Amino acid sequence: MNAFAALLIRDIRLSVRVGGGALMGALFFLIVVSMMPFAIGPDLNLLARIGPAILWLGALLASLLALDRLFATDYEDGSLDLLMMGRMPLELAVAAKAIAHWLTTGLPLVIITPVLGLMLNVEMSAMGWVSLTLLVGTPALTFIGLIGAALSVTLRRGGLLLAVLILPLTIPVLIFGVAAANAAIVGPTPFGPPFTILCALSLASFVLGPVTAAAALRQGLE
Repeated sequence: MNAFAALLIRDIRLSVRVGGGALMGALFFLIVVSMMPFAIGPDLNLLARIGPAILWLGALLASLLALDRLFATDYEDGSLDLLMMGRMPLELAVAAKAIAHWLTTGLPLVIITPVLGLMLNVEMSAMGWVSLTLLVGTPALTFIGLIGAALSVTLRRGGLLLAVLILPLTIPVLIFGVAAANAAIVGPTPFGPPFTILCALSLASFVLGPVTAAAALRQGLE
């Protein structure tokens, strides 16, 4: 087993063991979606119309929950120094940690989306498209958040700074994710253009996120 796969499996096991990944994110996602009908009222047509936006906003906030611990635990126990001095490039190590975070936090959100969509009166025939946009777009949220986690790893109140840094950067992902979901449900704009841009944002963040995060870690830990 190579170092990349070993680091990926290690981070997945740690996330599952401490219970801060899938369970916390899914519960927060459930709470956000559950509160919306009480805040908006019993207008089922309105809930169905804004349902994709609510699901995307809940997924965005839920994906940020565990990001502040992405590097903090390794920084506290010295593992991060070993990663920086190891043979594997730091960019690959950072990418492995981000992929593990998405598998334990982002993917469960996608899986439970159809169930939560029923609470917002979103048609089951449309939930597949909404889930597809989340499946493509949530990796972008993780890799953008990776940069903020690297910048705030050495700070005491890093969680607050992380939200301030990352939320503005995720606005394009949120815009095109909701636009693609709405296009698939109500139209009249085609689904393809916003979905293609959403895919491009995820691919760009996959390339730029680890490189930028690795540079931030080197600069912050020198």
